[in-house]
Amino acid sequence: MSGDEATVDVFSIPMNVRFRGIEHREGVLLGGPGGFGEFSPFWDYDVAESTDWLAAAVDAAAREFPEPVRDLVPVNCTVPAVGPVRARAIVIGPHGCRTAKVKVAEPGQTLDDDIARVAAVRDAIGRQGRVRIDANGAWTVPEAILAIKELDAFELEYVEQPVTTVQELADVRRRVDVPVAADESIRRADDPLRVKRLGAADIAVLKVQPLGGVHACLRLTERIGLPVVVSSALETSVGIAAGVALAAALPELPYACGLATTSLLTADVTADPMTPVDGMLSARRVRPDPARVEGVRADEETTRRWLERLDGCRRQLAGRGR
Repeated sequence: MSGDEATVDVFSIPMNVRFRGIEHREGVLLGGPGGFGEFSPFWDYDVAESTDWLAAAVDAAAREFPEPVRDLVPVNCTVPAVGPVRARAIVIGPHGCRTAKVKVAEPGQTLDDDIARVAAVRDAIGRQGRVRIDANGAWTVPEAILAIKELDAFELEYVEQPVTTVQELADVRRRVDVPVAADESIRRADDPLRVKRLGAADIAVLKVQPLGGVHACLRLTERIGLPVVVSSALETSVGIAAGVALAAALPELPYACGLATTSLLTADVTADPMTPVDGMLSARRVRPDPARVEGVRADEETTRRWLERLDGCRRQLAGRGR
C-alpha cells in the first residue's frame, strides 16, 4: 500500500466474540484518488448481492465524502448474544455510550436468555440510558409480539427487524407499543421503499456498504422519509468512516448510530481507529497503516477467494454502467 493510488489489500481479522455466526471478519481495502474504501460483504452473499458493497467501496475510494453538518456522531455500544455478566461489562466499557443495542433471538437461546441479557444492560446503563434490541428477523409474528411486550419491561427505545418480511413488520408494528426499525427489509429488499408504503416501520436503519455507498444512502434517505439510524456491517475503521460520513451529513439525526463496532474485532487496519470517546465518533477519513494492514493480511487461499469475488462484482458493476 502506498499513497492513495489504486491499491487492493485483502484482510482477515479474528473477532472478539462470535457474531452473526462468524469468527473472522474478512474483506478488501481499495485505495483510490479520494482515499480508501472497504469491500466486505458477508461470504454467504452471492456476487449479485455483493455488488452494491463494491459500489460503496468504489464510491469511498474515488469521491470525497459529502459535506458534514455535524462533526460528532452519537453512537450506541453493541451487545452480542452473550450472558448477563459479559453484557454488563460491555455496557460499562470505556466507550461512554449512553445507548446500547442488544442482540436477541439468537438461535439456540430462549426468551429467558434475552430477558436476562436485556435486564443486565438496563441495570448497567441506568434509567437515563437508552436500550434497543435487534432480532435480525428471527421471530415469527406471534413470537415477536410476545417477546417485545416482555422485553419492554426494560423500556425499549425501539426493536430492530423483529420479523423477516415487510408485511410481517407492518403486522407487528400495529400490535406493539414499541417503535419498529427496519434493517434487512430495506438493505436486502428489491424495493426498499415498500417499508414506507406499507407503514411497516417507524425508523430506517441504513448501512452504507449494502446500499451502495454514502451518496446513494443520502438519496435513499430523501425518498424513504423516515428517521434514520446509520449502522455498521462489522467493518474495519475504513468502512466505519463511511458510515460516520453519512450520519454526519444527514439533515437530522435523532438517534444514536450503530457504528461503534470496531471493538468486536481483535485488530484494525489503522493506527487511529474509529473508537468512540464519550459516546461519540468524529467525522473524518481513515487512512490504513501499512504495518497494521500487513499484520491482518489474509492467507493465500483467502486472498484468492476474495480477489475472485472482487472480479465478479467488478464485472457486474461494469454491466450496470457504473
